[in-house]
Amino acid sequence: MTEVTSDAAETRLRRSPLHERHTALGAKFAPFGGWQMPLEYAGGGVLKEHTAVREGVGVFDVSHLGKIRVTGPGAADFVNACLTNDLGRITPGQAQYTLCCDDATGGVVDDIIAYLHADDHVFLVPNAANTAEVARRLRAAAPGGVTVIDEHEAYAVLAVQGPRSAELLDALGLPTGHDYMSFSTATLDGVELTVCRTGYTGELGYELVVASGHAVAVWDAIFAAADDVRACGLAARDTLRTEMGYPLHGQDLSPEITPVQGRSGWAVGWDKAAFWGRDALRAEKAAGPARTLRGLTAVDRAIPRPGMAVYAGDRQVGTITSGTFSPTLKQGVALALVDTDPKLPDGDELEVDIRGRRARMRLTRPPFVKPSVR
Repeated sequence: MTEVTSDAAETRLRRSPLHERHTALGAKFAPFGGWQMPLEYAGGGVLKEHTAVREGVGVFDVSHLGKIRVTGPGAADFVNACLTNDLGRITPGQAQYTLCCDDATGGVVDDIIAYLHADDHVFLVPNAANTAEVARRLRAAAPGGVTVIDEHEAYAVLAVQGPRSAELLDALGLPTGHDYMSFSTATLDGVELTVCRTGYTGELGYELVVASGHAVAVWDAIFAAADDVRACGLAARDTLRTEMGYPLHGQDLSPEITPVQGRSGWAVGWDKAAFWGRDALRAEKAAGPARTLRGLTAVDRAIPRPGMAVYAGDRQVGTITSGTFSPTLKQGVALALVDTDPKLPDGDELEVDIRGRRARMRLTRPPFVKPSVR
C-alpha cells in the first residue's frame, strides 16, 4: 500500500462517492491506488470484518477499481488480441479474469476482469493505479471504429460478499441465480445497475456496478435490508484474498513478474494467434521460469510480510510478496517468489527472516482456505 504523508498529497487523492457514508461509520482511511479508501471501521476492525465475510455477509466499497469501456465493430476481437485470456471461451453475459502484459517482456501491466456484453462491447475493470496506463495502451492500439473510454469515476462498485450475500440481494429484489463469473442487469428502486457474480474473497458474492450518482442510494438500501450486514475495509479484503492465494498487482504480479512466474498461466490463451507478450511468455514457458510464486504457511508463531527474505539453509531462495496473519487458520500465511532451482516440493520447510529472527514456514499450495465462490 503506497504511503501518502503530506496534507497536500492527501488532498490530491480521489474519493469514493460513498466517502461521507464511510466517515459516518468511523472509517479509518488509507491511500490506495491514488484513492482515499476505508481501511477498517470503528466497532469492527479486520478480524470482525474478515469473519463477517467468511460466516455471514460483508460489503466493501471498491469504487477505486478502474472502469474502461471498449465499443465499436470488432471490439471484443480487438480486446482478445491484446489481453491474455481467450474471450472466445465465454459468451455475452459472462466475465473473465485476464491480464494486460507488456508486449516486449511479458511482465504484467495489470490484471483485469473483462465483462463481455456483446461482440461490439466489452467493459473492463482494472486496478485503480493502472487504469490510465491500460486505457492508454488499448487506445494506442485500437483500430478505426473501436473506441476506448476511461470511465474510472463514472461508476461505483460495491462488493457484497459472504455465504449470506444471495440472501441479502434477494431481500432487495436483485438477481442472484446466475452462474459464477457472469452478470445481469437489474433495477433497485428505479436505479439501474449490473449485478456481477464476481469477487476477491473466495466466498459466494456479488459486485454491483452502479452510476456514481446513485451509489449512496444503493449503499443505503443494502444496509436497510439486513441488521447484521457489516461494512468492510481494504484491510479485511487483503486478508481474505491472501487466504485464497489471489494475487495483488504490484506485489504478486507486476511488470517485473510474468504470468508464468506468478502461476497465472491458466489465464493465458496459449494457442491464440495474438496477445501482448505472446512471444516472450511462450519462450519463458518453454524454458521454464527461474522463479515461481509459491504459498507458505507458518510453522512457528510468526507473521510474514512483503519484502522478507526466504531461506533454504544459508541460501536465500526467495522473497515474500504478500504475507499476513490468517484469521481463519490462526497462523501466518504468505505468497513468495521462490527459485525453481533447486526444486523445492510442497511440504518442504523453509525459513523467513522476520526482523533478524528466522521463522519456519512450510511450502503449501494455495488456496490456504477452501474457496466457496460457488
